[in-house]
Amino acid sequence: MNFVIDGALGASWSLAFPDGALELLYPWLLLLWPLPLLLTRFAPPHRSRFEAIHVPLFTAIAGATGSTPSPGAVVLRRGWPERIFGLAAWTLLLLALARPQWVDPPVERIEPGRDLLLAVDISQSMAERDFAGLDGKPAERLSAIKQVLDGFIAGRTGDRIGLIVFGDGAYLHVPLTLDHALLRRQLGELQVGLAGPRTRIGDALGLAVKLLDESQAKHKLVIVLSDGNDTGSKVPPATAASMARQRGVTLHAVAIGDPRTRGNEAVQRATLQELARLGGGRFALGTDQRQLETIYAQLDALEQRDFKTLSYRARHALFHWPLGAALALFLLGHLTAALGVVHAHWRERRATANGAPA
Repeated sequence: MNFVIDGALGASWSLAFPDGALELLYPWLLLLWPLPLLLTRFAPPHRSRFEAIHVPLFTAIAGATGSTPSPGAVVLRRGWPERIFGLAAWTLLLLALARPQWVDPPVERIEPGRDLLLAVDISQSMAERDFAGLDGKPAERLSAIKQVLDGFIAGRTGDRIGLIVFGDGAYLHVPLTLDHALLRRQLGELQVGLAGPRTRIGDALGLAVKLLDESQAKHKLVIVLSDGNDTGSKVPPATAASMARQRGVTLHAVAIGDPRTRGNEAVQRATLQELARLGGGRFALGTDQRQLETIYAQLDALEQRDFKTLSYRARHALFHWPLGAALALFLLGHLTAALGVVHAHWRERRATANGAPA
């Protein structure tokens, strides 16, 4: 629990707790607390003129008797209960005027400045084991992608990242999100062939551009991870890449697999190089896991993080509590005084009835 004075006199005071803080917006008003005591001590009593008993010919009678009339005055004194109630009510009223409030712990919100879509090829050709893992043994292309992308995503704090998978068609697997833990979990569950055996890169790029059209981010990026062997896209890959550049989307392409592989699983470097050129991005060839990690490190340096962290603290007004307590004490003080008067009258009437002096 810490007591903090924010700035000079007149600034707020706060009392910090583990789960928040109690703050006074106008603490200088508490300096008025001695005012009732000073008025009681130094200010003259309030005067109220009235005739207690009307005596006809009062002045003539006083002159005949040789008396000199003088004004009479009675200073009413309050009892200790009334003083205590009044001082407590005054203290609570000052607390209410000082505007106490409870301040919640800060809530941070990341405002992303970059939206990034990962377009991952999960066609049948991604099952080819021509990728050298860290242990030197052949690894499945998709498995290598998942391992390296996991670390890449973990390092992109503040970026909204989405995941598109494509095969016979292109599908949004994870929308743009700051929940990178969810994205990494969904990435780890990908399997070859879930979207069909073919590779429609152009359709994946068209879907990415359409999704990023709705984005308000300053920077929009797409990274395509594929062997580049496009088979029957409805949108030609070159057309989709040019459209991405026109819409302000930067396109990077990463070729996965051994260029020496032949047949239907061959790596089409030229296709992906052309996509990166038309999309205003970079092309990289990943032949093994170490090289792929180097490629992502270069992309991470190229596409620096760009985000703002906003902090918000909810404030809850508390002035109504001391104000209500002050009103209750004020009423209680008047009730106590009224009961005292009633009790005094009752004692006087009882003493009169018994023939004894009050």
